[in-house]
Amino acid sequence: MTLPDCAAVGRIRRPHGVRGELLLEALTDEPGAIFAPGRRVFQGTPDGALWLDPRTRQPRTLEVKALRPVKDGFLLTLVEIADRTEAEKWNGRCLLVPVEELSEPDDGEVFAHELVGMQLVDADSAAEIGEVVEFYELPQGLLLDFRTPQGRVASLPFVDEFVEDVDREARTIRVRLPDGLLET
Repeated sequence: MTLPDCAAVGRIRRPHGVRGELLLEALTDEPGAIFAPGRRVFQGTPDGALWLDPRTRQPRTLEVKALRPVKDGFLLTLVEIADRTEAEKWNGRCLLVPVEELSEPDDGEVFAHELVGMQLVDADSAAEIGEVVEFYELPQGLLLDFRTPQGRVASLPFVDEFVEDVDREARTIRVRLPDGLLET
């Protein structure tokens, strides 16, 4: 079986209630379509890698039963998760779909899963600032964690004020860091 290229479209934050519902952080602009009842999603990692069952070497496929918006994101019900005990095992896990099922990002935009591993470069000097190691979806927008060449980890909001340009092909993000961000 050829495995599809996938993108992370959601991250499980925690269980909700006793019937197996999951609090979902959507990593897509189209959560209603991606998580429509009957749709299938895969278990994987934030960078889009599929999780493979150690016994079968096949990806774990899950069927969406229901999705509803709540204050902190969405409550997701999956056919395969029937109770809180099973739901608790899903904290922090990512859900993926094949990239070909997603709308292509506009110019200057990027799939969230593509951010991990991208290089941050200074918008003026093109000097390397660091590599994106993680991202978080917050109410204010995406927050990038990046590692500098010296090994320090820092955070940068993924907003127009700091992000000049994203080049998906070159895998670079041109940024203007806030004053003092990397000073110790």
